[in-house]
Amino acid sequence: MDASFGVLDAFAFAVFAVLIAVAVIAVVSLGQLPGRLARKWGHPQASAVNVAGWIGVATGGLLWPLALIWAFISASGSSALRMKENEQAQAFG
Repeated sequence: MDASFGVLDAFAFAVFAVLIAVAVIAVVSLGQLPGRLARKWGHPQASAVNVAGWIGVATGGLLWPLALIWAFISASGSSALRMKENEQAQAFG
């Protein structure tokens, strides 16, 4: 049995390292996506959406689609609440 470490072995390790790095970057990007979208659109529960996205990634993607859908749906009455807060701020400011 030959126990030498050749050029092809080094190439295989390099390819494997790149694949692992790409997989880690993909998982982190997917975990951040629902929270980023919720913050970008001013979702009133953006922090909770962010946590749900990370929990979804940790559970193997089972809950991640729910977090993504939650990022797209704003709470009912939130626009009316924001309008009321703006009116109060203009009245006092």
